[in-house]
Amino acid sequence: MSGFIRGESRQQSALFPESLDDYISEDNPAGLLDAFVDSLNLGALGFDRVKPAPTGRPAYHPSILLKIYIYGYLNRIQSSRRLERETQRNIELIWLRIL
Repeated sequence: MSGFIRGESRQQSALFPESLDDYISEDNPAGLLDAFVDSLNLGALGFDRVKPAPTGRPAYHPSILLKIYIYGYLNRIQSSRRLERETQRNIELIWLRIL
């Protein structure tokens, strides 16, 4: 087996680098999408609930949901269930959902 590349041990303490930014290069479309949505004034565009309600469980911020929705549209992920699954395993979507 000396002629093969060996994988890392599953027992290691850190699987990912310290920062997710290390996985998202400067020319990645997710970075452009993040900057675009952050530059929008969602309240002026008619997004309700930009300000959180004082009662109940806190919701996701509308900008995070918009980023995920646009990412799914650009990458042909049409199902909301599939998009939800992708937010748990796709590094770009994990990076987008972190403020």
